[in-house]
Amino acid sequence: MPSYQAPIRDMRFVMDEMLDYPAHYARLPSGDDASPDVVSAILEEGARFARDVLLPINQSGDEEGCLLEGGEVKAPNGFKEAYQQYVEGGWPSLAADPAHGGQGLPPSLAMLLSEMICATNLAWGMYPGLSHGAADALKHHGTDEQKATYLTKLVEGVWTGTMCLTEPHCGTDLGLIKTRAVPTDGDAYAITGTKIFISAGEHNLAENIVHLVLAKLPDAPEGSKGISLFVVPKFLPDTQGNVGERNGVTCGSLEHKMGIHGNATCVMNFDGATGYLVGPPNKGLACMFTMMNAARLGVGIQGLGLIEASFQNSLSYARDRLQMRSLSGKQAPEKPADPIIVHPDVRRMLLTQKAFAEGGRMLVLYAAQMLDVVEHGESGEERDHAETLLGLLTPIVKAFLTEVGFESTNEGVQIYGGHGFIKEWGMEQLVRDARITRLYEGTTGIQALDLLGRKVLMSQGESLKVFTKEIHKFCKAEADNPALKEFVEPLAKLNAEWGELTMGVGMKAMQDREEVGAASVDYLMYSGYVTLAYLFARAAKQASASLEGDDKAFYTAKLNTARFYYQRLLPRTKAHAQMIQSGASSLMAISSEDFGLGFEI
Repeated sequence: MPSYQAPIRDMRFVMDEMLDYPAHYARLPSGDDASPDVVSAILEEGARFARDVLLPINQSGDEEGCLLEGGEVKAPNGFKEAYQQYVEGGWPSLAADPAHGGQGLPPSLAMLLSEMICATNLAWGMYPGLSHGAADALKHHGTDEQKATYLTKLVEGVWTGTMCLTEPHCGTDLGLIKTRAVPTDGDAYAITGTKIFISAGEHNLAENIVHLVLAKLPDAPEGSKGISLFVVPKFLPDTQGNVGERNGVTCGSLEHKMGIHGNATCVMNFDGATGYLVGPPNKGLACMFTMMNAARLGVGIQGLGLIEASFQNSLSYARDRLQMRSLSGKQAPEKPADPIIVHPDVRRMLLTQKAFAEGGRMLVLYAAQMLDVVEHGESGEERDHAETLLGLLTPIVKAFLTEVGFESTNEGVQIYGGHGFIKEWGMEQLVRDARITRLYEGTTGIQALDLLGRKVLMSQGESLKVFTKEIHKFCKAEADNPALKEFVEPLAKLNAEWGELTMGVGMKAMQDREEVGAASVDYLMYSGYVTLAYLFARAAKQASASLEGDDKAFYTAKLNTARFYYQRLLPRTKAHAQMIQSGASSLMAISSEDFGLGFEI
């Protein structure tokens, strides 16, 4: 079975030393409760829960899977008991509004817990994971009655939530949905339709499940402008707000998946189910985006957690596994062969995992600061700035971290060799679980279009300038710092090139809109590598200033990891830049009919 120790030392480095979270919390109205003692307790207890409760049921949950009988789904053994411990520990309410039973702590603290959960049991973590997004959607768009009925239960964790978007004939293009909502008595609607790929759509962990469902009213306009959002509970609440009669929503089947076997991914049938409108009619997509954006950050954290899990176990294996001798001579002469960690190519794979884990953690915690400010910032100007930056970073967090997450888990299998390909070591499960992260909550291609098309080009590059100005100021301030020259000089050049590439795509897109789609994925990956370069430069600044302290080994390793990133991973930007500039012509030259020349379809 894989092992796991929460990387608390690295978390504290990023929070306390690099990003100055204590000062950040002090500026938030809700930050007084996030004292150093509270943060330490959350990290330590979260680490214990993940390691001792979730990790032991990860492999067994994958092997056992979920069971559907008579419309009811049973999660793998141990999952329900783990969820009860999660609720009893107060974890669901950590960052929720006290007005609805929450503890009112900054969202960033809940994101730290999420990394630990994703690293130890991704499938289990998906049951409570979407509840936070459902609560956010109801908090921002629900009526007072809906908040009183559903929000406190979701915050407490006694009820869980889902988001029901996708249908058999449409995925991302939600304007094509066929689910209908017909007015009935009072403010109720009869919801009829089928949704697929619904994570945690049916299970036995909580007493009720609150579905947020996209549907169309009878007089709705065509396309995405005609989508409304409805809250549809599994059990209708009674007059006291407790579980009442069963609603007309059932699980038709469970999907047979490549990974995340321990989570119930359901086909959900709504047969005249009673639902209630959330937000204005025909504005459901805008309301659902509150939930979708939270989910996208959450999926990025899933990528991070899987990188960390794969790295920790790969490192342990590489230290123990004996294979061949070092090219420079025996490194362990008392043993029949050297441990594989001495071999440069194994070190390349380990350092790739390590750099993406540490860089990804910096990215998540940097974005988490923006989320804290958006939720709790005192001034409108401060909140607007943070929201612009968070909007730019969200598709990068989601797509970049899941792309490199899949790469990193594959490297884990490679380090184990043949042992990585068999189930008992758990490395192939990480690959299977990681694969879905590049797909759900918007594929990498969709995130890339959101970043380049919607966030950057539609704002005439203003959202990007908010970030590149920050990088420019850092580079200018550290230009004469000899300890950072190896980082600042290449970073400054890439920061300038980022703007030039953006302008180039924008100019081409004025003549041919296909240029945006042709450049988008390479643009997103380029953006991710430059963003991590900026964060590694900031980490190097802090580490180089701390070398004379008591933890020299930690700071030396941090600097060496930053150097590896700059020398071995950051050069990938050159290829992405070239592909961005190559344009759409080679992609669009072959007609759709000619793709299959040479065989019959």
